[in-house]
Amino acid sequence: MNTILIEKIRKEIEALEPTTKVERIGTVVKAGDGIAEIEGLKDAMMAEMVVFETTEGKALKDALDHEPVVGFVLNLEEDFVKTVILSGAERIREGMVVRGTGKTLSIPVSSAMVGRVVNALGEPIDGKGAIKEESRLPIERIAFGVIDRSGVDTPLHTGIKAIDAMVPIGRGQRELIIGDRGTGKTAIALDTILNQGSEPKETRPICIYVAIGQKESKVARIVGDLEERGAMAYTIVVVAGASDPAAMQYLAPFTGATIGEFFMLKGQDALVVYDDLSKHAVAYRQMSLLLRRPPGREAYPGDIFYLHSRLLERSAKLSAKLGGGSLTALPIIETQQGDVSAYIPTNVISITDGQIYLDTDLFNKDMRPAINVGLSVSRVGSAAQTKAMKKVAGKIRLELAQFRELEAFMQFASDLDKETKDRIEKGRRLSELLKQPNGHPSSFEKEVLAIYAGVSGLIDGVKVEDMRLFETKLMEYFDHHAAGVLESMRKERAISDENESELKAALASFKSVHHELFIA
Repeated sequence: MNTILIEKIRKEIEALEPTTKVERIGTVVKAGDGIAEIEGLKDAMMAEMVVFETTEGKALKDALDHEPVVGFVLNLEEDFVKTVILSGAERIREGMVVRGTGKTLSIPVSSAMVGRVVNALGEPIDGKGAIKEESRLPIERIAFGVIDRSGVDTPLHTGIKAIDAMVPIGRGQRELIIGDRGTGKTAIALDTILNQGSEPKETRPICIYVAIGQKESKVARIVGDLEERGAMAYTIVVVAGASDPAAMQYLAPFTGATIGEFFMLKGQDALVVYDDLSKHAVAYRQMSLLLRRPPGREAYPGDIFYLHSRLLERSAKLSAKLGGGSLTALPIIETQQGDVSAYIPTNVISITDGQIYLDTDLFNKDMRPAINVGLSVSRVGSAAQTKAMKKVAGKIRLELAQFRELEAFMQFASDLDKETKDRIEKGRRLSELLKQPNGHPSSFEKEVLAIYAGVSGLIDGVKVEDMRLFETKLMEYFDHHAAGVLESMRKERAISDENESELKAALASFKSVHHELFIA
């Protein structure tokens, strides 16, 4: 465990805390809507935790009568400080005593969190008992600088052919998943988590799924699916549901980032999914308006960009000197009627290293996943691909983008030349080849095999409607008759000359065995 780095962060936060033990007390002058205005806390710090007390000097308890009611400071004004109350807000009254703790908001972190469901304060909510605390880390901290980072060069395989081939994600990258409601954004994130189960245990990333403002029933279903598929063995779920206060929804993604950083500091890889930052922005807007911060564009406060940038900047691939750990972020943004030019989408697009854009029209055409190749991009690109994937996926993106253009043009053209028709037919076959049902991520070597079959021309003789059957038969054939080729690709992560000749021979053999799939 990289205790030096964790100790460094603890010292960073302790340096901000007052060294003198002077009692710091204030009084509630106004309370409502989860916000308390306090007079008297002159030395309060930003994000400092405060404890509300009764007039008798006893700590106020929450509704379950076992935890003190706490808040954290978000506004530092000339005569007052304004705090956001985390729980038990309905019990706060004017005249109550408030005691400053001198500590900024932090959460417990531990390796024992893996497999558990926690709230935005890192407390277990799955009924499986307490989690042994290893350390406490601040919920917010300054991201690592350029010197402490190394280049993103290790792929994070999603198990989705269209993504791994055309918009690859690297460990330490921030890749936005954006699209309208119901287009499969969460499905892509969950398939990515499921696919990590196929990675070797020693290199498998710890996955953190952060549910922000989601219905509790949906989160329970997701947790159930992950448990059923064995993915909870390497996953942590952070929940701030739709019924939770805006303050908890605001904190949830920072909690996910802090837990992810804990594993990154130990030299491990971590993946955090923020589902979704649109609801996070709405929760922050609600809090900001109640704090009387001036509204700006679409009534969001002016620092909404800074909110998401300081969250997503914490994703990094650390240098070997600092242990080489990584934190990969998959933020999700929901658009309205495909409007990517709205305030929050444009903000997050400019912060991230690329986006996977899910198109409603493609979704309605039964394209799963509904990835728009023209609008999706990875700014890390082939640096985050293995040699094998780089070799086979080079042309597929261009061919599909050209096909989409020709497909639109085809509606107005009555007569097309043979070359254009052939390109359209190949584009249709490639589109079918990249289709993939939810919950069925594909292993790396099988992705390479399918795409190699597509770009090498083997699929040219297959009917478009038979492409699904073709892929199924192809995978079955290689599993039973050419497993050595797949195993070699999996180990080497590359297609050597010798391996390629074996691959071509196996494909030719497959074609002769399943000749009925090919047009004479």
